[in-house]
Amino acid sequence: MSGSSRRRTPGERRPPGEHEAGGLAFHDEEQDRDEGDGGGGATSGPAGSASPAANASPVTWQKLTFLPVALIVLLLATWLWFTQADLDALSQNALSDGQVSKALWQHIGLTVISTFFVLIIAIPLGILLTRPSLRRAAPVVMAFANMGQATPAIGLLALLVIWLGIGRRAALIGIIAYAVLPVLSNTTAGLRANDPTLLEAARGIGMSPLGVLARVELPLAVPLILAGVRTALVLNVGTATLATFGGGGGLGVLITTGITSQRMPVLILGSILTVALALLVDWMASLAELLLRPRGLEAGT
Repeated sequence: MSGSSRRRTPGERRPPGEHEAGGLAFHDEEQDRDEGDGGGGATSGPAGSASPAANASPVTWQKLTFLPVALIVLLLATWLWFTQADLDALSQNALSDGQVSKALWQHIGLTVISTFFVLIIAIPLGILLTRPSLRRAAPVVMAFANMGQATPAIGLLALLVIWLGIGRRAALIGIIAYAVLPVLSNTTAGLRANDPTLLEAARGIGMSPLGVLARVELPLAVPLILAGVRTALVLNVGTATLATFGGGGGLGVLITTGITSQRMPVLILGSILTVALALLVDWMASLAELLLRPRGLEAGT
């Protein structure tokens, strides 16, 4: 109640929220605030409805359609150009008999398999490095992960080919070693950034260490972990083009064939398909990043 008061004349009507004690009229400000909020106190808008920002979906139709439409236009323009291009025998031989689709599927396979192994290696390792018993090993493990990415990809692949021989296995190990760092560093950073008071509260209500990890720590770290996975996916698409030097196939076959034989149509096709695949993977990862993060962590809610 406010400290202000005054006497009212007999017969004067008392406004809402005011009461009288000892002949003095007092105004209840808290009651006015509650009535102004529609009784809800925390809602805004007519009839206590939630704000539009709280109900807005993070996935808009522009985000769903813009990049796929742009990629379709790019690929359609490339196809129309190839139908009108005058290809010599060497270019036709490099692009015939399903060579393009074979290289594309090999590239997708390299990306999917390498990303799968990156996830099952980096995320559990990042969780272990944030546990009290293994925190001292974190600098050593992170140093090795940094070495894997600091080494030039083509040099790392050459060393693996010397060690393991030519084949897909050497290419996959090289891609995995090159992409572990983003997921590992983001996992450890996300788990270490959790508020200690929340973790202590979870333990205080009787949660086991595994329950705290699964129901509190990991959900809070999801945005950073997904950002690392998105980075690793795009890295894998780009690094997989070098698999051709180790006999791993992929779209790098078209690119190197176009360079060595000086056939621009082959080089352009391999490059455009690689760029389109990288953009498509990044778009899909961005949607997963929005859809999989906990709803309470969305900006603007």
